[in-house]
Amino acid sequence: MALSLEKLTDPVALADAALPLLINVIAALLIFFIGKWVVARIVDLMKKALRRRNVDETLSNFIGNIAFALGVAVVVISALGRIGVDTTSAAAVLGGAALAVGLALQGQLSSFAAGVMLILFRPFQKGHFVEVAGKMGTVEEITIVATRLASTDNQELTIPNAQVWSNVITNYSAKPTRRVDLLVNIAYSADLRRAKDILMGIMQEESRLLAEPAPSVLVTNLGDNAVDLAVRGYCNTSEWWATRCDLIERIKLALDDEGIEIPFPQMDLHVRDMAPAANA
Repeated sequence: MALSLEKLTDPVALADAALPLLINVIAALLIFFIGKWVVARIVDLMKKALRRRNVDETLSNFIGNIAFALGVAVVVISALGRIGVDTTSAAAVLGGAALAVGLALQGQLSSFAAGVMLILFRPFQKGHFVEVAGKMGTVEEITIVATRLASTDNQELTIPNAQVWSNVITNYSAKPTRRVDLLVNIAYSADLRRAKDILMGIMQEESRLLAEPAPSVLVTNLGDNAVDLAVRGYCNTSEWWATRCDLIERIKLALDDEGIEIPFPQMDLHVRDMAPAANA
């Protein structure tokens, strides 16, 4: 209500008119600060309850942040209403601003939505070795907008979650065991039975390979230049790389010692003597 000139010049009338406004401002500040404190305490209790249920830390933090933002929004609207602000108009303004920001940040919002899906469905976790968006590495952090990997040569890779979720995700650490697959080629002139015995012996002597499923050596193809043998065995996922490298070295040395040739693509050129052309 507008104050008349007489009330503006009358200290008592001015004080009487300003007192309700001052009370409302103080009440609004109390609503804001006390409400914010209450919301923070409730969110902390909710996070602790989620952690006691072994909910992933990233997911519990995300839910807590969303709950805190919603709670603070309710507190701010309540405080504004206490001082006489039309909260309906304020909500409309905030909605328009949110729409404008959303249109300007479409790419980031798609990564945000993908981050929610990654956190909810958890196709991989921190410490897993994965291949996402064409990049391989160990997961260091999953945030709401990006996933951070450490590559095998210790480079830091930050990939937007929109790219992670929209492509094939290969998680090499998801299963406790993993199969070692090797392709060994031997010459057609080599003793196939002897080669298979050598390869099977190497697999059986490797302590890191599991007894079940049992290792195997199979003839898979008769190629243009060689007989193809598939050498397979399971080991613990954490030992896969070291086991694979050691097996390759031992196979090469063992076949060399036995004189079994590992062929490579080659071409034999035969030159025939041509009779001198007859004199014209």
